[in-house]
Amino acid sequence: MKLIVVTAPRFFVEEDKIITTLFEEGLDILHLRKPETPAMYSERLLTLIPEKYHKRIVTHEHFYLQEEFNLMGIHLNARNPSEPHDYSGHISCSCHSMEELKNKKHFYDYLFLSPIYDCITKDGVTSGFTAEELREAGRSKIVDNKVMALGGITPDNILEIKDFGFGGAVIMGDLWNKFDACTDHDYLGVIRHFKKLKEMAD
Repeated sequence: MKLIVVTAPRFFVEEDKIITTLFEEGLDILHLRKPETPAMYSERLLTLIPEKYHKRIVTHEHFYLQEEFNLMGIHLNARNPSEPHDYSGHISCSCHSMEELKNKKHFYDYLFLSPIYDCITKDGVTSGFTAEELREAGRSKIVDNKVMALGGITPDNILEIKDFGFGGAVIMGDLWNKFDACTDHDYLGVIRHFKKLKEMAD
């Protein structure tokens, strides 16, 4: 099962070093998600990440970055719902219901389905599906290797995600909560946590 990491929404000093180490430790795909931030900050971050990893980065904003940095692709969501008219590369997309998943599945390289569990980063965003609904979606192949689970994923439930038949798990809050840019002297906690998740995903 793939492991996808979504960046923290804000930029911070050690970010390029942490991302590079995550790739070195076997991160499959990184989603660069920085809502409402100027493009130049994303550009700066990308220039600090070794070029050999750019092919494993998908951007949620400033879609021209895909071509400029030779990234893997772009991601569509409520904020940026459509691709540039002349774009023909890799596209992934966010979905929030089984119906949406069924309708969009054939048009995209893969899809995020969320929230699977209660959200770690946003208060009040609770699980949108019962375990039985997810099992049934797996049995009927609505959920398959093109569908990535997002929302509240931790070491406590990642094996269940695998069991439901998802093609990948998308990690965000659970990972970045292990690092405090103001007080932590190193980022070993984040890397240790990632390795634990990676082992379970594999």
